[in-house]
Amino acid sequence: MGPTAFVTVIILCALEVTFSFDNAVVNAKILNKMPEFWRKMFMTVGIFIAVFGMRLVLPIVLVAITAQLDIGRVIDLALSHPNEYAAYLHDAHPLIASFGGLFLLMIFLEFMFDDKRDIHWIKVIEKPLIKVGQLRQFKIILGLMILLLVTETFGAAHKFEVLIAGVIGMLTYLIIQALASLFERERKDVQAKLSHNELMRAGFFNFLYLEVLDASFSFDGVIGAFALTNIVILIAAGLGVGAIWVRSMTVHMVRRHTLRKYRYLDHGAHYAIGVLSAILLIGIAYEIPEAVTGLVGIGIIIMAFVSSWRHNQKLKQLTSEQKIVTS
Repeated sequence: MGPTAFVTVIILCALEVTFSFDNAVVNAKILNKMPEFWRKMFMTVGIFIAVFGMRLVLPIVLVAITAQLDIGRVIDLALSHPNEYAAYLHDAHPLIASFGGLFLLMIFLEFMFDDKRDIHWIKVIEKPLIKVGQLRQFKIILGLMILLLVTETFGAAHKFEVLIAGVIGMLTYLIIQALASLFERERKDVQAKLSHNELMRAGFFNFLYLEVLDASFSFDGVIGAFALTNIVILIAAGLGVGAIWVRSMTVHMVRRHTLRKYRYLDHGAHYAIGVLSAILLIGIAYEIPEAVTGLVGIGIIIMAFVSSWRHNQKLKQLTSEQKIVTS
């Protein structure tokens, strides 16, 4: 399609990379728990799902469902009538945003209310919330309250659809998380005695969780990409290369033990997820530029990295002073 198309793909790659750094950090945390087989699946089958499934097939399926068109007709629109396809996809945005926003919100609330977490980045926010987290079902109650508020405030003519999509997003998170936690608990109880099949099942549910997480991150990017081009193949190519980068960065973080070395990166990623969730839910009614989403997310990650680096420098200084005193 010529040099213009090439430049468009490069820009889309850069946008996806910038917007998905928090996704890579969270992925690394989950990938640490997975057997080697499922790590390889994440980098092979997972990439195929991310590039072909999430960035190309899933938007087509969503348009088919929301617009009540057959798949063949939607594929024809995507390839031959991109403006009309983009309009249908934009009409589906309230449902997509509600599903993705609630799924990401539950991830954020799970982290903020985790009373087993002993490392705190912004203590004035995190310590009170951890105390609240001792009420085990509070995150579900709060999630439902936020969904009802969002539906009433931003739902407009799509209130019922927004409500149902949000409930499905919440249930998807709770079901996958419950299954993954079940096998994780069994693994801890019997330690190395857990059978190969049970380990594989636990890895599968974590793999499934990662794929849904990736979908939640990619929804808004797919819709926002139409601001640059209406050519579906270019969008899939640009965002797909970005998805490959996210997975490569995830594996790099696991191998380099990055989350151990920089203790607040995990916190920064979850704060960025919370912001992205809010942007998706507000975006049901209001247009929010993609640049805002990307810059806020990467800004939070940078602040978390700097805080981690400063903490490491203080530890090094204290260690040096202790050696001097001892000598």
